[in-house]
Amino acid sequence: MQASGHVTATSLPIGSDADLAWVRQQVRQCAAQLGFGLVQQTKLVTAASELARNTLVHGGGGRAEITPLDDGRVRGLRMTFTDEGPGIRDLDLAMSDGYTSGGGLGLGLSGAKRLVHEFAVDTEPGRGTTVTAVAWVTHLPSSRPGVR
Repeated sequence: MQASGHVTATSLPIGSDADLAWVRQQVRQCAAQLGFGLVQQTKLVTAASELARNTLVHGGGGRAEITPLDDGRVRGLRMTFTDEGPGIRDLDLAMSDGYTSGGGLGLGLSGAKRLVHEFAVDTEPGRGTTVTAVAWVTHLPSSRPGVR
């Protein structure tokens, strides 16, 4: 799948709470332009918010890249969050529901993963972390003929 030819990737710094709001706004705008429904947009914004906050709080800041995907048949959105922080020592533990290293609810990584179709974490202690999340535009099935 290639990035859409008519819309380019957007790279945003993550260094403050204001940047988190900007990331959320850009994700919602891009998702709406791609044809994501309101519920899907909300899921994407929620995932982006969690991942951007992790980038800021645990990674010391970094970047978000928002990339529209379109191959002419299916559209989607790829969000990549990168930091050069301490990395994640135990990824399996960090991905488990209820785990928290910062006093939060412990739903950050695992919660974000449930909100998208594809999810990958590349991390190594001392090297930083890159999280990539991809969601595809899905439409509700049309009602059956004669059923209202």
